[in-house]
Amino acid sequence: MAHLQVFWILSMVTLLTQTNTNELPELQANHKYSLGVSTHDLTVLVDGNKTFEVLLRGTLDQDVSIRLVKQHEYLVDLNPYNFTISAFSPENQTINIFGIQPGLLDITAKSIPDEPWIVGDLFIRVTVARSAAIIYASIIFGWIYFIAWSISFYPQIYINFKRKSVVGLNFDFLTLNIVGFVLYGTFNCGLYWIPEIQEEYASRHPRGMNPVLLNDVVFSLHAIFATILTVFQCLIYEHGDQRISKTASGILGIFGIIVLFTSILAAVNVMHWLDFLYYCSYIKLAITIIKYIPQAVMNYRRKSTSGWSIGNILLDFTGGTLSMLQMILNAHNYDDWISIFGDPTKFGLGLFSVLFDVLFILQHYVFYRHTTELSASTLTNVTAVTNSTEVTREKDEKQHY
Repeated sequence: MAHLQVFWILSMVTLLTQTNTNELPELQANHKYSLGVSTHDLTVLVDGNKTFEVLLRGTLDQDVSIRLVKQHEYLVDLNPYNFTISAFSPENQTINIFGIQPGLLDITAKSIPDEPWIVGDLFIRVTVARSAAIIYASIIFGWIYFIAWSISFYPQIYINFKRKSVVGLNFDFLTLNIVGFVLYGTFNCGLYWIPEIQEEYASRHPRGMNPVLLNDVVFSLHAIFATILTVFQCLIYEHGDQRISKTASGILGIFGIIVLFTSILAAVNVMHWLDFLYYCSYIKLAITIIKYIPQAVMNYRRKSTSGWSIGNILLDFTGGTLSMLQMILNAHNYDDWISIFGDPTKFGLGLFSVLFDVLFILQHYVFYRHTTELSASTLTNVTAVTNSTEVTREKDEKQHY
């Protein structure tokens, strides 16, 4: 399940509404006036118009001439490009944007007098879209996959409760899942709630938006809760001889050392806490890539998917497919294919997750479709016999050679 995409993809949806709320730099605050804008984010359709205002903050002691600068000349037309705000009768200036071609661009400004603090906050991120219908379809897709991913935990919880057993649910998968979500939640909560980390992010990306939204925080905390509930079921229900493997323990040990080491470096001010959160997100990314492997191997060895909820997989497949469709729609609507092909990690992570979902669907409905629902103890015995057979085969092979 490529949940890390929630924070990547929803940021594109919120271009319609989110504005930058960073405070003015200290340099600007030390002067009598500066210029800003009514919004830092604007979406306009091709052949459509939108307006924004250049705002005067403070009191002018001289006339200020402004020239707007477009990152890409061919995407939009601005009216006016050049204007002057008079110290004698200062007024906010309304700017009209006309969409020409789909794409993304920044609009900045230069001033006379040429002082950076005058126009430091005068910038706007413009998205030129082909179609309003595609924008709304993208938003709908976003909410559907958000809901699908959010409820995907509960089919497994229900089947565990119904069977009073967790035999068939791989403990390596579950352990990797809880660690991944805790790290993901740490990243989201840190960037959403801690002012010092937000300030560090703003200093590195002065014209960027905070990538973490309330949706991301709610989702990650809910995921932690649902996964902990599943872990609790493993403690009270029959689990046979299932346990966390040495391989998974070793991988988690390495991840734990990285988290501990980077947190100590951040605590003693050798590195920023923002960098610590980035390390957490990288580990979450790695876990997302490997966490399905133990469950797929376990299903193969048992020749059964009993105890592993197909409902979870179907919901995850729905969410992953819609998330990729949303990315494709946005790339077409904003002519921003580089967001997919320029950084294949974003799209590839979702595709990787969906391919594993397809494998689980094939295991459940094709490869092992004739496997009957056995009791938990029977399935445990089947697993034990299979493992014993493998050990015996290995011994025979050694004796043979």
